[in-house]
Amino acid sequence: MALFVLASCQLMVVLDITIVNIALPHIQSALEFSTTSLAWVVSAYTLTFGGLLLLGGRAGDILGRRRVFIFGVLLFVLASLLGGLAQNAGQLLGARALQGVGGAIASPTALSLISTTFREGPERNRAFGVFAAVSAGGGAIGLLAGGILVEWLNWRWVLFVNVPIGLLIVLATPRWIRESERHPGRFDVTGALTSTVGMVLLVYGFIRAAQEGWRDALTLASFAAAVVVLTGFILIERRSRQPITPLHMFADRNRAGTYGIMLCLAAAIFGMFFFLTLFVQNVLGFSPLEAGLAFLPVSAVIAIGAGLASRFLPVYGPKPFMVIGAILAAAGLAWLTLTDVHSTYAGSVLGPMLVFSLGMGMEFVSLTLMALSNVPTQETGAASGLLNATQQVGGSLGLSILVTMFGTARTNEAEKQPKPGSDEILTAGVSAAFIMAAIFTVVAALIALVVIQVRPSDLERLKGGPGPGPM
Repeated sequence: MALFVLASCQLMVVLDITIVNIALPHIQSALEFSTTSLAWVVSAYTLTFGGLLLLGGRAGDILGRRRVFIFGVLLFVLASLLGGLAQNAGQLLGARALQGVGGAIASPTALSLISTTFREGPERNRAFGVFAAVSAGGGAIGLLAGGILVEWLNWRWVLFVNVPIGLLIVLATPRWIRESERHPGRFDVTGALTSTVGMVLLVYGFIRAAQEGWRDALTLASFAAAVVVLTGFILIERRSRQPITPLHMFADRNRAGTYGIMLCLAAAIFGMFFFLTLFVQNVLGFSPLEAGLAFLPVSAVIAIGAGLASRFLPVYGPKPFMVIGAILAAAGLAWLTLTDVHSTYAGSVLGPMLVFSLGMGMEFVSLTLMALSNVPTQETGAASGLLNATQQVGGSLGLSILVTMFGTARTNEAEKQPKPGSDEILTAGVSAAFIMAAIFTVVAALIALVVIQVRPSDLERLKGGPGPGPM
């Protein structure tokens, strides 16, 4: 039941990244968004979510993880209610940003609670497998849920649906989850602010580049400001006695490699959902509900991949699953580059999507275990927050890069043909984006192959043995 409660929270937080995607046209007409500002309905959530995850993880370490977890879920519920009641664009964007804050508090503390609730070894491996499957498959479930709610009710229910779910989680938490030990410390507020502002500036720079071009003055200014602020963040963390991001975590080559792999894979999975949603609705002509159903096999196959990895990790270690998972994801994305205006869902989309999903299921379990392996108990919150932050930031940055590739390819296709159809232009852009996404996954495979090292003591720990203590 503890695992069910924690996984339910993670599912609610993760699927909220994609559940609004299918509802965007309805939101645009209802609240009079412009086409360019509509992207902020998604970005307002992912930016605050990714930017504040480090602070959320640290808060659980200091104040008690169960207490902080409940507060984060309640904040998420309140923001969802306000978003569903929004009467204009500003109110909705404010609510989405507040949702991101709640998610940034709840998600890393949920992962930390798994570390402290389940014994190291097979029991924790299975728990991480479920949590990772939910994290990876939540996006596809969000698309399905969004399609159902929009088609049967209206767009406001993609936000209202979180209210009863969140309240049930809050009521169940004190019964099934015990409070963790509180570790004395203080909040690194300056580090939290500079990391958040720096990430927002960096993501905004990529989004601006996709819209206005790389030579735009505001684009260049955003990148320059991001470099300055993030450099300041590193200097602050080096001098802080209790940093929000203990930089010594990056001294472990396995953990540093894990974060690099997560950055690349998050970019790929965000891009896969975003561009396939465009393709199946605009080119294949799927309705919102049909588009949601089209992604349902993704969650099932991710669960299969996560189950396989969880079962055989104690035997082979995480490295083979990291390498093989990234290669499968790259193969699936490379296959998707072959789609054209004559493609069908069964013939050109389903197969590569399943190959990609199997690889991602293997990856997320392995990455989660490796990121939290050999971490002192008092720092599991920070380690969890950093892993989630790299996922969100990698997804936001990667998607911005893929959108830039998409726009460039569309422009080239429009100039190349005298009277190209809109489907041809869109398909050309989608194929170019999938090429770049495949490159991201190849880089992830190379990092796993070259950087990750699994020691015999690591395998002993995965089997439930003592292994060496945290360093």
